[in-house]
Amino acid sequence: MALFSCCKFQARSCFMLLLCLTFTVSVTYYIQLPNDWISSVSDNIYSYYRNLTVHSPPRPRHMQTTDQRTTADSTPAVMSVTSRANTKATEDLMSTVAPTPYNAAYPQNYHFILDEPDKCKQENPFLVLMVPVAPHELEARNAIRSTWGNETVVQGKTVTVLFLVGLPGIKTEKQQEELNLESQKYHDLIQSDFMDTYLNLTIKTMVIMDWLATRCPQAAYSMKVDSDMFLNLDNMMNLLLAPETPRINYITGMVMWNRPVIRDPASKWYVPQELYPEDYYPTYLLGMGYIFSNDLPKKLVEVSKDIQPFNIEDAYVGTCLKKLGIAPSTPPNPSQFKAYFNGNYQREEFQRVITTILSSPQQLIKFWQDSRRPT
Repeated sequence: MALFSCCKFQARSCFMLLLCLTFTVSVTYYIQLPNDWISSVSDNIYSYYRNLTVHSPPRPRHMQTTDQRTTADSTPAVMSVTSRANTKATEDLMSTVAPTPYNAAYPQNYHFILDEPDKCKQENPFLVLMVPVAPHELEARNAIRSTWGNETVVQGKTVTVLFLVGLPGIKTEKQQEELNLESQKYHDLIQSDFMDTYLNLTIKTMVIMDWLATRCPQAAYSMKVDSDMFLNLDNMMNLLLAPETPRINYITGMVMWNRPVIRDPASKWYVPQELYPEDYYPTYLLGMGYIFSNDLPKKLVEVSKDIQPFNIEDAYVGTCLKKLGIAPSTPPNPSQFKAYFNGNYQREEFQRVITTILSSPQQLIKFWQDSRRPT
């Protein structure tokens, strides 16, 4: 027993000695590293971990099992969705100790890679439809090109449609080559050099505003419209051509009043207090699709220099509008901006709306073709 106790004591002593030596060597190596390198690595690992655990990006829309949009009462329809880990992407990200993907929203921090700078000079549009879409969502773009995106003249007014993408995050070289070819074929693709992620939707929206301000100031109106939307351009043109519709400082859509800021880190709509300290957002328009007079993009870009960005893009635009002293307008018929249709297709309903959310490119093609057929 005494011999066993002695051996046990010696083993423990050896282990403690080894632990001390390891600690001493680690500290010696650590203090020899440049301080700025140490700080950079520490900060980047923290940023990556925070984004991975708090801001995990949602699955692409076509892979989601439920719709995650905010409904008219700003309550998420479903607060959690099934997600899958992309092991290779995570390993690649950690191997480079990548910084947080969310940067400044001021759009002139970014540059256009693919551009159509003369599009508005050539077409002189009355209305420009800007569609933010993920680089890989070719099917969504083609569905729009074959439906409402193909309506170039409505009630005698020229309409131009453009798609805005950022940098692809997967299969980068192959996807970029495909985007280049698509741009050469259709001449309706704009690409900027921000990472195209859910967290960067605010950047994406402000880049749209920058393009409109610098490339297309002559248009009368513009619309930011998501790629999964049904759009009835006849009804929209009726609204824009109405004598009472303002020509400046005008923005309308589905109006959101007194929406609380979500502080739950498990929520897709989580915003930390350091990014937006107020408890409620100012009045804003739901990001699925809002129409605005084309004097606003330049004003929004300019004021965004002084407003801290946060990751809820439509509420951020509302914050910029508040700073400008411009209030969103309630549309004459609010029911024309529908977050969802009731699930049962009714032709008459789609002939009444301006816009509503659909679930797939195939559904857009089917409903649009039926709503356009002669009665």
